[in-house]
Amino acid sequence: QVQLVESGGGLVQAGESLTLSCVASGRIFVNYAMGWFRQAPGKERESVASINRSGTARYYADSVKGRFTISRDNAKNMVYLKMNSLKPEDTAVYYCAQSKFGGDYVWEYWGQGTQVTVSS
Repeated sequence: QVQLVESGGGLVQAGESLTLSCVASGRIFVNYAMGWFRQAPGKERESVASINRSGTARYYADSVKGRFTISRDNAKNMVYLKMNSLKPEDTAVYYCAQSKFGGDYVWEYWGQGTQVTVSS
């Protein structure tokens, strides 16, 4: 079955950087789009960034454009989220997701999440 496991969360100060990682198993990784989402306390889960199968197309939420970078390593079945200039409002549980079908951005599989806390 599909498994997504995130790592790299933690407590940082505003302005610092953090890189999240997600390793996927269970399906041929290169065949699926990947995404990062986050959910803050009392808020709905929101999309942060997504990347297509080949890594040539990336999409970002307006709130993170210019600060976050999504990337993938298809040889290692990994997707990353590099987060720079972190703000307290970036505090949330971050989830890795994999698309249901090959080229779409309908998210079927989710990781367990990793906590990111940004102190002011």
